[in-house]
Amino acid sequence: LFRSLVLFDRFSLENANMSVFAKSGAGKSFFVKLEALRSLMVGTEVIIIDPENEYQALSDAVGGSYLRLSLSSATRLNPFDLPKVLDSEDADNALRTNIITLHGLLRLMMGGGGNTQVGAQGGSEQVITPLTPAEDSDLDVALINTYAKAGITNDPLTHAATPPTMNDLYNTLNDMTGNGPALAQRLRKYTTGTFSGIFSTQSNVDINNKFVVFNIRDLEDELRPVAMYIILNYIWNKVKGDKRKRILVVDEAWQLMKYEDSANFMYSIAKRARKYQLGLTTISQDVEDFLNSRMGRAIVANSSLQLLLKQAPSAIDMIGQVFKLTESEKARLTQFPVGEGLFFAGLNHVVMRVLASDTEYQLVNTSPRTPEQLAG
Repeated sequence: LFRSLVLFDRFSLENANMSVFAKSGAGKSFFVKLEALRSLMVGTEVIIIDPENEYQALSDAVGGSYLRLSLSSATRLNPFDLPKVLDSEDADNALRTNIITLHGLLRLMMGGGGNTQVGAQGGSEQVITPLTPAEDSDLDVALINTYAKAGITNDPLTHAATPPTMNDLYNTLNDMTGNGPALAQRLRKYTTGTFSGIFSTQSNVDINNKFVVFNIRDLEDELRPVAMYIILNYIWNKVKGDKRKRILVVDEAWQLMKYEDSANFMYSIAKRARKYQLGLTTISQDVEDFLNSRMGRAIVANSSLQLLLKQAPSAIDMIGQVFKLTESEKARLTQFPVGEGLFFAGLNHVVMRVLASDTEYQLVNTSPRTPEQLAG
């Protein structure tokens, strides 16, 4: 068989986004860690949202920042932070843009982001109630007033002031008439209740490192989508304020596709990433959940690169339709060994096998199998 190296430069394509799909154990994390390591070698910074503690060893090896988010950790992120941007257009719209983002977050926290029912882990169902138009309108007023009380307005010169927090929004809602007090009660779980602290005080993290990992493994299942949304917004604000080549890896991205607002936010990042020299990598083993989302398919369409490793037979028809695969390619996708798959770059695709040097293998492998058994 004819074999050759597969060379690619994400940042030379239409956009630097990549989608990686594979069933569990097919080698997707190995590939992503290997690419992250090689990207660091050429000066590209890497930021990772890690739901399963898979990236700590690599972070430690390269001197990265490893940030654990849990209700008992000291790490805090304030979703009311505003970006420190240089672009005049971004600066003028910074407050308005963050308020729109906060709308999506708060719908997710208080009403489910537009869904009426979400399957919870373990097979049970969690029934959620979306915000009404009147509630959404009152929430908008409360957000504007909360920033104003902190001295922050649409004037970019005010954006350096200390931002408000979720506790401040709670107090603003509680002092309002109409739907305000009821909305405050729905928010109380995140201010003084079970989930208080982690997202209701000022941020105390710094991502000025070439390799940063946000670990969310120890967060409760109900809090994970909220945490991923807030982390994404925090990273996005930092990216807009300091343009440089970066890769943002969102592992288990299907968790965000379950909710309309978080899916829309992910898509907006994918669509605008190139402007800020960012490459978004979305990884999912739940291919059907990801591709069943309209925004999930849109994210794939806005990714110049895709990697399909071994797939479950139940998902192959949907994958074949989305990626326009032949019957032969669909059959191979269910039979590929670990670390082999179809690699797409624009309109071209090839069968690719992921290989690491001995040194790279020691840094990125978390499997008990040998390099010969684990090709990718």
